[in-house]
Amino acid sequence: MFKTPVYGQNQAPSSGRVIGANDRITIGFVGVGGQGMAHVRSMKEHAAENNVALVATADVSKHRAADAQKYIGGDCEAFGDYRKLLERKDIDVVCCATVDHWHTPVSVDAMHAGKHVYVEKPMTRYLGEAFQIYDTCKSTGKILQVGSQGCSDLKWHKAASLIKGGRIGPVVMSQGSYMRNAPKGEWNYGIQEWATADDINWEMWLGKQIKTRKSFDADHYFRWRKYYPYCAGLLGDLFPHKLHPYMLATGNPQFPTRVASVGSRKVETDKKTPGTYMRDVEEIIQLIAEFPDGMVMHITSSTVNETGTQEMIRGHKATLTMQGNKVVLTPERAFTDDVEAATFSDLDGAPFVGEPIHVHEKNWFDSIRANKQPNCGIDLAVKVQTVISLAEMSDRLNVMCLFNEKTRKITDGSGKELKPITYGTLDLS
Repeated sequence: MFKTPVYGQNQAPSSGRVIGANDRITIGFVGVGGQGMAHVRSMKEHAAENNVALVATADVSKHRAADAQKYIGGDCEAFGDYRKLLERKDIDVVCCATVDHWHTPVSVDAMHAGKHVYVEKPMTRYLGEAFQIYDTCKSTGKILQVGSQGCSDLKWHKAASLIKGGRIGPVVMSQGSYMRNAPKGEWNYGIQEWATADDINWEMWLGKQIKTRKSFDADHYFRWRKYYPYCAGLLGDLFPHKLHPYMLATGNPQFPTRVASVGSRKVETDKKTPGTYMRDVEEIIQLIAEFPDGMVMHITSSTVNETGTQEMIRGHKATLTMQGNKVVLTPERAFTDDVEAATFSDLDGAPFVGEPIHVHEKNWFDSIRANKQPNCGIDLAVKVQTVISLAEMSDRLNVMCLFNEKTRKITDGSGKELKPITYGTLDLS
């Protein structure tokens, strides 16, 4: 079984405030870079309808923390250390959009401090951390939403309803893709002039987990998604956009029994833009996952070709295809007398909406007030993270990874137990 560290919280968890249906929810933001500011803007724009107040920001960059504070306005307070933000008793919830390897410390500390959590995908960097978040959610009773906003697109809930209703028979296969094509390489975000060693607490950004890059490195700071110490590349960035909705759509999300993954990357370097193609992570990757009910899932992602595969869930009797904001049910030839073809564009009158962030945020707020699991809650998210983490291990260790959900152990095809990839493994420098 995984043994994971406790991040600075050895005392009993705080119960936090009980939030009533009409109570205003106060929000603190940890990590206010690109995605963090997207949440700041969205939650401020929809503050009145959601009855929320934005009251604090925290970031290792003085510039970013102050910028977000200024944008929010009013009495918003800015911190350089997120733990100071968590000390505020009036903050009910935390939105975490940090670099991936800080998702677990921030989420666990926030829940122990009595806060509900919205954490960007992927939920964690490594699998052991996912179970720490899971165990903390269960022990504190806090509501956690993972930022895979496709889960709040009702077409996946419609698919789940059709599947649970037996409309396509037993689910046998599903497939999806998230494809991009970046001529200068994915994740090569612009490096800003304000980003200096004086502005950024580099030691804190790295954390105790990371043993490399002791001096400030702007390329690693802005373009961290290219490097394994901080993320799993495509598996952590783009795959969650497909894995969460597809596993939700089965109507019965399960832990995988085995996962295999294959990836590759370019070796070319753009001499006009030094470092453009320098990266650890793959630029093309595919995974296959098998689940206890026999379903096999195939997901593909790329940053060097944007042509995707047809989004579909295959059943024994019929197939569901996702075509824009429609779900199309097509009977298998052998079952045309039993299954009627149909096209759906809403769920009980509510239209399918795509992936707007504010809809997913509203689902989180509503779930907190109702004390119920949100669309991308912990029970779904821990299973998705298991697929992601096993896929990274499979690709980097060149093995098939088998998982036992009761023991939380990973083995290869011969039955040998595998130690999960963690910081410093496989020469992450």
